[in-house]
Amino acid sequence: MASSQSPSGEIHLFVGPMFAGKTTSLLRRIKSEVDNGRNVAMLKSSKDDRYAVDSVVTHDGIKFPCWALPDLMLFKDKFGHEAYQKLDVIGIDEAQFFEDLYEFCCKAADEDGKIVVVAGLDGDYLRRSFGSVLHIIPIADTVTKLTARCELCGKRAFFTLRKTEEKQTELIGGADLYMPVCRQHYVNGQVVVESTKSVLESQKVISDSLLEEAAVA
Repeated sequence: MASSQSPSGEIHLFVGPMFAGKTTSLLRRIKSEVDNGRNVAMLKSSKDDRYAVDSVVTHDGIKFPCWALPDLMLFKDKFGHEAYQKLDVIGIDEAQFFEDLYEFCCKAADEDGKIVVVAGLDGDYLRRSFGSVLHIIPIADTVTKLTARCELCGKRAFFTLRKTEEKQTELIGGADLYMPVCRQHYVNGQVVVESTKSVLESQKVISDSLLEEAAVA
């Protein structure tokens, strides 16, 4: 008996630290799909406007036009239902910023028969799960863990070290705020950050005390 359901889709995931080539791998796959005659659309979070508002851009400047959205589930309405039906492949960059990533990927692949290619950080600067990227591993056809090169020793880098003291999870930036590091330099770097913080706090306490003494005098 012939099936009236949509053809089965696929989900492919690229994860890793910053500067690991996740966006480059995503664009390489998307461009390959275009070369094979498939209709594609690229999506990214509207939070990420570091290099361009309406393009996905790698750290070395390679661009691909995209839809910048606050939520993935808005895409179908904004793109148009008829145009959406003709899509074969959907690319998603900086996937950690989408709260509805799991819901969207399930619907696009399971119900609509789309090939969904996702790139995102698997961990934040504290090596904790970032957003819902890891949630789609159980529904993914393939998962590729990419690595960068440690900025301090040149070994394989699995982690992202934040150079500043800001504590919020979502702090969008590039090499000005982050560096890829190996395990050893991640641990050492965290120690340096905490030591620096302690020194600065001690200096602030001393400064405040001196100001209070001056005010009394």
